[in-house]
Amino acid sequence: MERRAVNPWAWSGELGFTQGEVVSGQGRTVYCAGQAATDAGGRPVHEGDVAAQLELSLANLEAVLAGAGMTLANVVRLNVYTTDVDGLFEHYGVLAGRLGAAGVSSVMTLLGVRRLAFPSLLVELEATAVA
Repeated sequence: MERRAVNPWAWSGELGFTQGEVVSGQGRTVYCAGQAATDAGGRPVHEGDVAAQLELSLANLEAVLAGAGMTLANVVRLNVYTTDVDGLFEHYGVLAGRLGAAGVSSVMTLLGVRRLAFPSLLVELEATAVA
């Protein structure tokens, strides 16, 4: 798989994402459902803690990717949904750090929403990955 970032402006790269990405030569694509801070039984955890919910959402996303034989390095698009945009930005380093460690700078959208599937959830991550 070959990836080529399309970044007409430098500011997005400074935040760890690209404006567009051309992907060619991929063999497999996985579309991941939204992953949130839920335990193995699907119950929400870490109520009121954006950082902890972001960490667990990433771990759950990594589990789905691993099941498809992929890692965060394969993510080409990441949608971040949050009920607390300011709180997410306070803990953005959690997300940027994990993506940076995986060597990925994917296309990303951050959306503030009224609520997620369970009222106590603050963050949900939806990804597309290719290999």
